[in-house]
Amino acid sequence: MAMVCLTDFEEYAKEHLSKATWDYYAAGVLLPILIRLRPRILRDVSVSDTRTTVQGTEISFPVGIAPTAFHCLAWHEGEMATARATEAVNTCYITSTYSTCSVEEIAAAAPNGYRWFQLYVYRDRKLSESIIHRVEALGYKALVLTVDVPYTGKRRNDIRNQFKLPPHLKVKNFDGVFQEATGPAGEEYGVPANTLDPSISWKDVYWLQSLTRLPIIIKGILTKEDAELAVEHGVQGIIVSNHGGRQLDGGPATIDALSEIVDTVQGRIEVYLDGGVRTGSDVLKAVALGAKCVFIGRPAVWGLAYKGEEGLKEVLHILNDEFRLSMALSGCRNVAEINRNLIQFSKL
Repeated sequence: MAMVCLTDFEEYAKEHLSKATWDYYAAGVLLPILIRLRPRILRDVSVSDTRTTVQGTEISFPVGIAPTAFHCLAWHEGEMATARATEAVNTCYITSTYSTCSVEEIAAAAPNGYRWFQLYVYRDRKLSESIIHRVEALGYKALVLTVDVPYTGKRRNDIRNQFKLPPHLKVKNFDGVFQEATGPAGEEYGVPANTLDPSISWKDVYWLQSLTRLPIIIKGILTKEDAELAVEHGVQGIIVSNHGGRQLDGGPATIDALSEIVDTVQGRIEVYLDGGVRTGSDVLKAVALGAKCVFIGRPAVWGLAYKGEEGLKEVLHILNDEFRLSMALSGCRNVAEINRNLIQFSKL
């Protein structure tokens, strides 16, 4: 079957992944509000340019790869395949702390790729410090601090499936760090339970800034109040994210939260979005609402499950083609021409 849109990859992945792996990736999808486009016509769209920049670096179009864990569950080469695909397409790949390939292996697989590193803060701060120094030395270009997991959300299917990494896979960035001791609380997603630090607060942004010169992007902001605090604490970007709907029940879809955050930030730092992006039209809407770039999570895994590196490249090419077409049909010749005048909010 020809893979025509991202739904085709989703259906393939559901059919070919184990139930536990599918349930792990699929949990917690939220539906966005209804947003329509207001296309302009007769604008000479014979030539179009999808390029943009993030943190001053040019990428081929405003779609990158969000940090998702355990890519080796979907494809045997895991994050190394993801890194090669994003290098080939020339876009940004946010590598997850919970990757099944090490940050060193990922960097070696795609030495010219543009990568950021997604960071959690652990109770043992030396763990976080160590991996920050590793990724900085390897040429990762930003730290993406995930702030919406003081505790892991209740993921019911993972509990029902007793989800664990298969014995042949590990959270490679911490290989040997935790040894065999998982403690009385057991294991949670490949590491001992209760390793994340729930005391994390805004002062830890200053702590990170004392450790590294890398730009710090905060991932997991959904309100204008926290967006303002992010600016005040000197971070370089915000990813509007609800963790794929996997954390707090009843939180907003990210596209719902985007406008108030963009309005609050007023261009002082870059704003990005992840969650729910499935078509080029979705990308166009998010950029029109003020996102500098969007990041895809589950579709990247679906592409890996289909055909590894080639499958993910196919996902990105389809999104790029759809985005270019949506731009042209809306009268936009380049990303700079995409603005909020394109958007109409539908009343439910």
